[in-house]
Amino acid sequence: MKTLGLIGGMSWESTSEYYRIINQTVKEKLGPTHSCRSVIYSVDFAEISRMQHQRDWEGLTAEMVEIARRLEKAGAGLIIICSNTMHIMADVVADKIEVPLLHIVDVTAEAIKEQGLKTAGLLGTSFTMEEGFYKERLRDKHNLTTLTPSAPERETVHRIIYEELISGQIKEPSRQKFQEIIQNLKERGAEGIILGCTEIPLLIRAEHSNLPLFDTTLLHARRAVEEILK
Repeated sequence: MKTLGLIGGMSWESTSEYYRIINQTVKEKLGPTHSCRSVIYSVDFAEISRMQHQRDWEGLTAEMVEIARRLEKAGAGLIIICSNTMHIMADVVADKIEVPLLHIVDVTAEAIKEQGLKTAGLLGTSFTMEEGFYKERLRDKHNLTTLTPSAPERETVHRIIYEELISGQIKEPSRQKFQEIIQNLKERGAEGIILGCTEIPLLIRAEHSNLPLFDTTLLHARRAVEEILK
């Protein structure tokens, strides 16, 4: 088993889900006493969030590269960024380290294509929904079409993520609002929904949607285990 390096804390609520899923998956594959050999670098998300909203992507890229290098030096044989938004700089980070970085968009795209779907709705932070890094990778590398909510709906999704989910607040009215947004995406042609923020699966699960959901946290974590066990 290779050592898995996790860049976490964005937020710790979702990083704890990564840790749980990864170790449960290792146990399933290797036996009940096994757990994942891993190194986690957990950031202070308040600082990351401030830089995100200032759109200081250059500063954040330098931060992520430095963290990835530290994990590499600590023995990580594979690195994952436990955040969809922070894959804005994933390609740069991958170029600056010697070990592989598992890209969350590629893992998600493979799951969508396995179900034979061509068009997916994307929910996430405003950065994920509005910047090109996610939609363009899905289009250019995987030939998938992405739909995003309307501007007011994107603002609602972003607000719920940053004001509620990152601090573990799960509210039924927010769940209902997400369900309305999912229904609107379905009416516009979405065949499935990408939960493109690692906190959203804390709020929305399969029973809350009449479309297939692609839980990026689950997909990313389980694929990471497959890679470190090869």
